[in-house]
Parts: sequence; C-alpha cells; structure tokens
Amino acid sequence: MNWPLHLLVAGLLLCFHSQANAGSRLSRSVIERAVAKAKANVDAAYQYSRTQSVDRVKRQAASPADILRLLKQPVGPTRVAVRAADYMNNALMFISSMTRRKKRSINATDLISEEDLEVIAELTGCTPLHRAPSCKTTPNLNRFRTASSVCNNRQNTRWGSSNTPFTRWLPAEYQDNATLPKGWDRNLRVNNEMLPLVREVSNHILRAANSRVDSDPLYTHLVTIFGQWTDHDLTFTPHSPVIRSFSNGIDCEKSCEHTEPCFPIEPAHRKHSRSCMPFFRSAPACGSGNTGYMFGQRNVRQQMNTLTAFIDVGQVYGADDVKARFLRDLTSDKGLLKVNPEHTDNGRELLPFATMDANLCATRGRITNDSSAREVPCFLAGDDRVNENIALTSLHTLLLREHNRLARALAELNPLWDGERLYQEARKIMGGYFQVLTFRDYLFHIVGPDFIARQLSTYPGYDEAVDPSISNVFATAAYRFAHLMVQPTISRLDENYSENQEFPSVLLHKAFFTPWRIIHEGGLDPILRGLVSRKAKLKTQEHMMHDELRERLFKFSSEMALDLAALNLQRGRDHGLPGYNEWRKFCGLSQPRNLKELAAVMNSTVMAEKLLSLYKTPDNIDVWLGGVAEPFVHGGRVGPLHACLISTQFQKIRQGDRLWWENPGVFTEAQRASLRETSLARIICDNTNITEIPQLPFQYRPRGSGYKNCRDIPAFDLAPWKEGEFVPKSPV
Repeated sequence: MNWPLHLLVAGLLLCFHSQANAGSRLSRSVIERAVAKAKANVDAAYQYSRTQSVDRVKRQAASPADILRLLKQPVGPTRVAVRAADYMNNALMFISSMTRRKKRSINATDLISEEDLEVIAELTGCTPLHRAPSCKTTPNLNRFRTASSVCNNRQNTRWGSSNTPFTRWLPAEYQDNATLPKGWDRNLRVNNEMLPLVREVSNHILRAANSRVDSDPLYTHLVTIFGQWTDHDLTFTPHSPVIRSFSNGIDCEKSCEHTEPCFPIEPAHRKHSRSCMPFFRSAPACGSGNTGYMFGQRNVRQQMNTLTAFIDVGQVYGADDVKARFLRDLTSDKGLLKVNPEHTDNGRELLPFATMDANLCATRGRITNDSSAREVPCFLAGDDRVNENIALTSLHTLLLREHNRLARALAELNPLWDGERLYQEARKIMGGYFQVLTFRDYLFHIVGPDFIARQLSTYPGYDEAVDPSISNVFATAAYRFAHLMVQPTISRLDENYSENQEFPSVLLHKAFFTPWRIIHEGGLDPILRGLVSRKAKLKTQEHMMHDELRERLFKFSSEMALDLAALNLQRGRDHGLPGYNEWRKFCGLSQPRNLKELAAVMNSTVMAEKLLSLYKTPDNIDVWLGGVAEPFVHGGRVGPLHACLISTQFQKIRQGDRLWWENPGVFTEAQRASLRETSLARIICDNTNITEIPQLPFQYRPRGSGYKNCRDIPAFDLAPWKEGEFVPKSPV
C-alpha cells in the first residue's frame, strides 16, 4: 500500500474541505502539493520502467513486448510532452480524489476556478504545449521547411507539425465517453453485443500459414516496403513509457488487469490460458481525456503524432531541431549527414550507429546460435524504427547516400554555398522526390485510378484553410493495410537476380533488429534486388496475415511473441475509433445491416459469416479489419473504405502544404521539370553497385522484361539548381 500517497490525499482532503466550506478557491499550496506528488509518482514510474527495460536488454532477456514498447518510446520533445500529460493526469487524479466523487472531472464541481485550472496546467507543463509559436523570427520560412514543420501554415502555425494530436474526422467513441476504450470493462456491451476478443478475431479471420500465402502478380515487394517507408514519414504514435500502473503499481506484463496504461490482450480462449499478451496504451496528448477540462472544454482522449504530417522525408532528417542537428555531419561545412565511421558497404556509406544504454539489436548470437558472434549496435536515422527489418533499413541507407550525393553535387555546381545551404537544398530536393514518387507512382497502385481521378490528380493549389494533420483513423487503421502485403521472407539475390548462395533469403522474424546482416552479410544490394524483382504478398480473404507477423513478431527467444493483427485491433479500440459502418457512412458508402448486405459488400458470404459469428452486428466490426476484408477497388490494392480514407488523407496533405513541390514559388519551373522526371530506379543506380534494374521497380516483371542497364536510365538533372539561375519567388 502506498501510505505516503494516502497520507497526502488525506491532508489535501482536509485542506480542500476547509476551503470549500469557506467558499474559497483552492490555495496555491494545495495545488502545488498535488502537482508535486503527481510528478514524483510519474518520475518514479518512468525511472523504474527505464531501469527494468535497460536491464532486460543487457541480459538479452527482453520480451517481444519489451521490444515493441522500447521501439515506441517517446524521446526528446515527445517525451517532454508525454511526461507533461502524465503529470496532468496524475495531478487531476489526486485532486479529484479529494472530492470523493468517482469519475468526475475537477471542472465538474463549482469549487475549482478557471484560475486554479490555469495554475495546474502551467505547473504540469501542459500550457506551453498549447501556445501557438510565432513565426516572425524563423529564418527562410518561404524557402525551407522547419524540422518540425511549425509555421508551414502561417495562420495556424501548429497544423501538421510534429508532437501534436492526431486529428479526428469523426468523434471518438470511448466506453466512458472520455478516455476508456471499448472493451475496458469486459462486461459492457456495445450496440447491445459483446465485443469479441481481438486475439480470437485474429485467429478466426486473419490467420494464414507462411506456406499458404499468395503472391501478387502485378507488384513487387518494394511496394510493400515503400508503404512502410511513407508511413514512417507521416505517423508515429508514442506508447506510454511506463510498465507499471500509475494507480496501483501493477506490472503490465505480469497481469491481465486493465489499469492505466495496461490494456492487455486476453487469449482467444480464456478458460485455457491465464497469460495475456502485454499491450500498452498510446500516450495521451496534453489537455485531452479527463484533463480536457483544464482547458475549459470536454475534450476526449487524443493521441499524439510525433512526426510531421508532410511528405518531407523526416525518417531521414528527423522531426525536431535537436534530432535534425544531431544527424548532421558538422565536422565539415559540406551539408552532409553523418555516416558510419567503422564500416562501409563495398566502399559505400552506411548509417551511423546509435549510442544506447543497452543494445536492442544484439540479436546475432541468438539468431545464429553462436555465442561468440560479435554483436552490432543499432543504426541511427531520422526515425527510430530504422532497425525494424533489414528491408526498411536498406531504404534508410539508400536515402542517406542520396542526400550526401546531392549535397556533393550541389557543392560542385555552387562552390560558394556553405554547409547550411547545401544541406537545406539537398533536403528540399529529397522532399520533392518523394512527393512525386508517392503521388505519381505509389498511390496509383494502392487506391486505383478512380480514386486518383477523383481526389489526387491535378494539383489544385495550396489552401491555407485545409488542415493537413494526420487523422487518427488513417494512422491507426487505414494505412495499416500493407501489413497484409508483407511477404514472410525477405529475398536476397545475387548479380543475376538468383538466390544468393552465400547469404540466402531470410524469414522475416529473423530479420527484425538485425543491422549485422547489412554489415556482415552482403550489404544493401542483395536486399534491394529482392525488393525490386520479387512479388509482394497478395491479400486475399482466405489468406490475410501470415505467421511471421501473427505468431513470431519480434520473437528472439521462448517468450510469447506478439500478434500484429491483434495489436492493430486493440490499438483501434485504444484510440476510440468508431466502428466499420460509421466510417463507411463518412465515405458515402452503404452501411450493411445484415448477413445478406454484408456479404454483398464483401463479395463473399463466407467472409460475412465469419465476421458476424464474432461481432454479431456490422456496426461493431473494427474499422481496420472491415477495411482490409473488403475486395479491392478497380486497379488498387485496398477496398473502397480504405481507398476513401487514404485518398482523403493524402488530398489534405498535398493541399494543406504551403511548401508542396508544385506550389508556385517553392521551386522554379525548370526545377519542377527536373523533379517530374524523378526515378526511384535512378536513385538505386546512383547509390548502389547494382547495374541492371527494372525501370519501373514497383511493377513486377520477370527478369529480362522491363529491366534496364543503369547507364540507360537518365540521370537527375541538377542544372536548374546552379546559382545564378532563376530563383523561385515566395510560395503563394
């Protein structure tokens, strides 16, 4: 029992009642004592969790749940914001306990004045996070993006910037209408039905053996990994950094109890197992949930996006000033990014190593069963998920090299440019690259030509009234469609595009957090050859998610692995996402009410029967599952619901970006002409030792059909960037 806490609350309660009876405000000292106790409680939980996590990693005893939690740890400015929200929640808990009115916000009483609320918000650190920054003194706002994308919109300066809450296109649906997810109280019904356990849904509907997957006849595995790459440019939701409950000290990994921030995933059959899959709630944003009252309004729990909403290649450069500067090579004035000083890939650059208290990537000995194997640290990049799998690591490395190649080429063109100008111009070109590649090449294959024509074709111009912020449903459901396109194997091929005999293809669960495979097993080239020449997995209703992701996610030992499908479903509930039919209504689609109507939407009576056997009503189907279960739209790889949500998000990203590459004044006309010819194949040619490649690397072609020698693929024309050429005006 936490006696100091009980004594403090008792003392505060006496003070509170004495003041309340006198009809006065809470004293500053009462508030300060409550906030101080909240800070001590949170800081102790943070310290305990960090100590435990580092110790487990050092002992190579980290569980898959540890790995996922550490991967989603808030760092830098994000950690400051998350900690402030936790301070705020805990302070509210302590002060609310004095009223002895359960589940009531302090603002629900007449005893807390507006001035008191402002004091609490200021003391916990939440108020500064809600202040709109001034853009008056920020240099080069019309030419270059800030690292955090603050001031992209000059009127709404935080729109689309990092460390802001996801936006909501529909109101959240929480069990208590404020913060608790549906399913928190296992006995409460939703739409008069019990929600199925997410692990049961995963087992019953999404399960597919590795050997049963179908391959996509049209698209390469690069499409899948590029989807992950773009997601890591747009969305990152930090988890709570603690492993024990704030209220009762329960260890989240050792209990099936639902107690903030623990929301464990129960086994599919409760009677046959007492163990749960650990699950940590996403960290709340300041001023949301119960704490929303502190800002004078009822504001349901919101989750934070640590990244910018723009296609700005933040996974290379970082999304805040501190990280962006740390990634730069400031030992010279050449505008370069840091590279690895110890290792190269056949003479080509590799990512630098991260400096960590414990090495999460010390997996070599366990995977190879060689206790003498030399371990390799994790790589460092703009996004902390760089080591998640070696295919993703390869794209990170490729684009690090391309930035440095551009910076060196620009220096030759403009010898008077300093390192800052070289860095910013190369970064700006990289952003243009990926805006072109995403809209011209990638999205066409995902949402299909009809949705492209409807929402994503001709650039309509910048509209400062459009909020580009990432929506919760996009990040938590719609853009997770590609989890069903991941092959169970990462292919590694030789110069002839045949299986690499020395370093053969590797099962996905043996490619998680393995930077040593890049350094000691052939580098990037074999992996990139596999991505551009091997087929993506084809999502079918019969074979949705294979065992590498459902049974072996982040599995390095005998510990219980994670189930990505169950995690996705639980995350949607954690974030308060409305159900399937609400989102179909949002998109102007029909809302099936019975088996016949659902079978028509799914084009499958079997799938409709599976869904209703668990959910009972289409209204309760989790939006991620309902979306991925739908048949593909014409020419795409998602169903109509996800096509609508994805297209809507990218429409807002483009139209709400003042520095979009097509917006007049961002680039010159000649520079835009160069960017239109951007080629992912050319980027691969320029930064690897690959000499022959498919000209259209997203589209599957058998070897010899559509492959080109690199010397026949036009180089990117940098001539328009030569100083003295026409300089772009300010963007409109």
